[in-house]
Amino acid sequence: MAKSTEPVWIRIGELARRAGVAASALRFYEDQGLIAGSRSAGGHRQYPRHVLRRVGFIRAAQTVGLGLDEIRAALASLPEGRTPTQADWQRLARGWAPLIDARIAALQRLRGQLDACIGCGCLSLKACALYNPQDAAARRGSGPRYLMGDRASEVLADVQQDA
Repeated sequence: MAKSTEPVWIRIGELARRAGVAASALRFYEDQGLIAGSRSAGGHRQYPRHVLRRVGFIRAAQTVGLGLDEIRAALASLPEGRTPTQADWQRLARGWAPLIDARIAALQRLRGQLDACIGCGCLSLKACALYNPQDAAARRGSGPRYLMGDRASEVLADVQQDA
């Protein structure tokens, strides 16, 4: 007896229940091109059963802090839109390691900066006379300068040079 090549379809509610996500998340993933489904003859949204593993991959990648663009690129690197294998996951994880290491380093910097900031009691990076006098960090550009890698010692050196 030949094995059928027709996919086994799962309705969106069943996929959501089994994957542990809301149906709206599945619709979002589909809108973002991360998964693909179709409509049944009755108009119900349905997905091939293998999408369950793909959703698991998406959730695991999100758990390690990857954004949708990174997840989309990873899924696009797989042949024929298939679900990642263990070997695929290991290859992708090696590629993500530097990104995760950079995020860990940024969080460690943040932890150190929060300890320093809270130590003075003012709780204001904008007004803090010790950590960010006259909002000196803003001179380096917009955004969260310290989270972007600027160091308080560098900002303070800029203030002293300007004085």
